[in-house]
Amino acid sequence: MPDIFNTIIRSILLIIGLFIITKLLGKKQLSSLSFFEYIVGITVGDIAGTLSMDPDLSLGDGVASMIVWSFVPFAISVISLRNRKFRRIVEGKSTTFIENGNIIEKNLRKEKYSIDELLEQLRKKSVFKVADVEFASLDSNGELSVLLKKAKQPLSNEDIYAKVEKESVPVSVYMDGKVIEENLRQAGVDRMSLNKKIQEKGYEPQDIFYAEMDSNGDISIDLYDKEIARPDSDLD
Repeated sequence: MPDIFNTIIRSILLIIGLFIITKLLGKKQLSSLSFFEYIVGITVGDIAGTLSMDPDLSLGDGVASMIVWSFVPFAISVISLRNRKFRRIVEGKSTTFIENGNIIEKNLRKEKYSIDELLEQLRKKSVFKVADVEFASLDSNGELSVLLKKAKQPLSNEDIYAKVEKESVPVSVYMDGKVIEENLRQAGVDRMSLNKKIQEKGYEPQDIFYAEMDSNGDISIDLYDKEIARPDSDLD
């Protein structure tokens, strides 16, 4: 009987510890896991399960191991928030699968993605014809993002009064308060023109946290929150 009580107490303590670890890592880990986070989750869960069932193992050593395994993804997530290059190395970047209705085969092979798997993911999003897709990409979390061609999108009030035009995916020109030079060149805009567009909106470049530009040259802006100080140093 004492062994049973010992197992129950150890299990309760470990459940509380896992709850605290999950809260510290944040809600992102509950919605979408990176490859590294997936491995960490399995390992920490395995350590907790073994500790709860094996009374011969040191609870202190096991908890220390769980803390180490949990601290690493926490540290990585903190660094990733401040350093875009590091974030792209750890989390990866999206891969374009379809552009203007054409499948990019080399990108499918790169991601070990078969055409059947691509079509299945499109059907899950109620898309049954590849030619109807303007743009589709595999995001770093494994989700497929799809943008239909303008003529195939649901009718909106704007479509009733405006001429249907070809629409491409918006380009991120500001991220984490820093200009993305490669995307700026892709959009065919220089820094001076970008700053002019920002000022026309009534803002200053140093106030921008995120901004994206569509195919018509219209810019959407998200400012830094007032309670969050803008980083002074450029970690990139």
